[in-house]
Amino acid sequence: MTPVWYNARKAAQVAAYFAKSQGGKINILKLVKLIYLADRLALETFESPILADKFVSMDHGPVNSITLNYLNGLSDDRDEWAEFVTDREGHFVGLANSELKIPELDELSGAELKILALTWERYGKMNPFEVRDFTHNNCPEWEDPKGSSEPIPLERIFKFLGKRDGAQLAAQVESERYIDQLIANVDALPAIEEGDTVDAFRATS
Repeated sequence: MTPVWYNARKAAQVAAYFAKSQGGKINILKLVKLIYLADRLALETFESPILADKFVSMDHGPVNSITLNYLNGLSDDRDEWAEFVTDREGHFVGLANSELKIPELDELSGAELKILALTWERYGKMNPFEVRDFTHNNCPEWEDPKGSSEPIPLERIFKFLGKRDGAQLAAQVESERYIDQLIANVDALPAIEEGDTVDAFRATS
């Protein structure tokens, strides 16, 4: 089940940005590396990722694991994702709307769009295996899982970004996710109608 703090629509817009930059269709291996590198750059710059995701080490490098599930069609609710990104065909995904304009990526702030643009400027000309190898050699938080997958703690990423207070920064990111979880839980509660008693409300929650 996808965590409530994961914003699938925002993740789809990040994927769509890179697909558009590639000409409308992009290799999934390359895409997942670009997404991770963008989040890593955001952690370095803003001390917060663009996407609330789970980072893991896999054979081909570090990955945003929830986003990878969406790319592979393994997620539950896909309506918001499908608004921007096509289903996987072979090793590729593409734009759901070939006429997509950057201002339509309304989940992304101007600062986040600049991070995506800089990520593309640095790595967009690499082929999938070149960008994969780049993450192997330049993201020391990645460790070879030898055919499995291993979580990459945020604190570990901050450490290799040279942040002295990595544990505190990681706790701050996690607390933001906890707040999002609480808000989602409140939003899921039934509305209180006039005349409802506290006991009646508790019985429905």
